[in-house]
Amino acid sequence: MKAMSAIRVIFVCVGNSCRSQMAQGLFNHLASAYGVDGRADSAGTRPEGHVSPEAIEVMAERGIDIAHHTSDRVDPQKLMDYQYVISMGCADRDVCPAAFPGDARDWGVRDPKGHAIETFREVRDEIEQRVRELLGALTGGA
Repeated sequence: MKAMSAIRVIFVCVGNSCRSQMAQGLFNHLASAYGVDGRADSAGTRPEGHVSPEAIEVMAERGIDIAHHTSDRVDPQKLMDYQYVISMGCADRDVCPAAFPGDARDWGVRDPKGHAIETFREVRDEIEQRVRELLGALTGGA
């Protein structure tokens, strides 16, 4: 298999407090186990300025600490630095960037904000499955 240069991924959602934060944490935690030299970041179109305590809690259940993450705004010029830009499912179509450079994907993950902790766990598990599929594809696997 041909060696790959470091992969840069950014996960984008509206508030950058739940879904994209969980995806970033999962990608960075799992990448080396898949043999992927890569790093993920996250951003929001309308960042809330904090990471959801529920997102922090359900990620800690998987041994992943996202408590130190920051809630950041999407910088359209910096998107050029990424090979993959993955929208978690923008509910606000007026501010969600419609086209990204590189490989752009929309996972359409529901927003757990305002729901019970069990919904956060379900969303985390869905994101984990999708991150694992992405990592597998990056290595020529599943």
